[in-house]
Amino acid sequence: MLKCASIFTYEIDEMEVALEELQKQLDEKITLLDNTVGIILCHPEFISSGTLRYLCDNLPFDIAGATTSAQAVNNETGTLMLTLFIMTSDDTRFKTGVTGILDENIKETVKEAYENASKGENGQPRLALLFPPNLYKSSGDDFVKAWHDCIPATPIFGTLAMDDTPSFVEESETIYNGETYERAIPFILCYGKINPRFVIGTLPEEKAMPYRGEITKANGPFVHEINGMSTYRYFESIGFESEGTSKVNYFFMPFAIDQKARPDYDGVPVIRVLDSYVEDGSALFHGNVDEGSEFTLIKSEPADVLATTKEKAEYINNLPDVNGVLLFSCIIRRLVTMNNNTDEEFEMVKNTLRPDIPFMMGCAGGEICPTLTKNDSPTNRYHNYSLVILIV
Repeated sequence: MLKCASIFTYEIDEMEVALEELQKQLDEKITLLDNTVGIILCHPEFISSGTLRYLCDNLPFDIAGATTSAQAVNNETGTLMLTLFIMTSDDTRFKTGVTGILDENIKETVKEAYENASKGENGQPRLALLFPPNLYKSSGDDFVKAWHDCIPATPIFGTLAMDDTPSFVEESETIYNGETYERAIPFILCYGKINPRFVIGTLPEEKAMPYRGEITKANGPFVHEINGMSTYRYFESIGFESEGTSKVNYFFMPFAIDQKARPDYDGVPVIRVLDSYVEDGSALFHGNVDEGSEFTLIKSEPADVLATTKEKAEYINNLPDVNGVLLFSCIIRRLVTMNNNTDEEFEMVKNTLRPDIPFMMGCAGGEICPTLTKNDSPTNRYHNYSLVILIV
């Protein structure tokens, strides 16, 4: 049987105190079984203080994760904190590792890391947890595809590292057993008896705006043309741009993109966010956008974000056999719902999920979660502006 627990500390500087706090909570909540792994989220100050390294060196299991700007566990939400989600079992096995430094050949780097970590296992893992970095020249799609090519039958879940700097990435790092990385992917492979389930919260379809378009020229995350005109000219034509000045905040405007041109098209739109324009009138999105896709702009309001969050938490409360829950929510959802510096979405989850369900929630720089095809088989996807949930 798989058992889970979530623990936390706010102690950045007194590392011995931080370890005592975590160990006390762990002893109160759970007895470690034969196989144990920890998923970690923390504010970057835990890295610079040395406390992260000290904790990882003194806890008796492998730990993988990433930096983030906001977190929640049972009874607690905060920013300057470190949280751990523990999974322990006699019949689930965990293999952990970290890729080499990512360069142009992401596929080979991932393949080598997977083959090293999976030695001795027959068949593909039942679940893979990834914690990639945020890189300008590579998108979350590139990381997901590289892993999916290695383990096509395995559902993949995770979050991209982020932080609370203005760009969300200046101090972001990924974490593996106390070491931190700017260009590598820590990961956890789960084998044996584990039954992962997934839930995705985006925005209601009825919030679609009367703006639609076809991506007529694109390359990776760069959209060069919409409806046959430069991307910038398209947004001028619908009144969103005028003489080099934006009349809307694209960062808060989700694009629901129907990727019909994909060979693995599953009928489920993915959400993308526009980041910036480039000199030739193209636009850079957070994630790849396939040429031939169609999009609809969605109106984003705090009440809608919170309503989807509450709905998903209540859905989990009614599920059987919930041992633990991991939730990653896009940074933009947090910005939309923050009220007087209160993380309302995180508070919503904390106050709605049943208190007997161990959970950990973090802010995401990009979300990785499968969607289901018509045959109920998982298709691994990278998302923006979404709340992604793993139930184990």
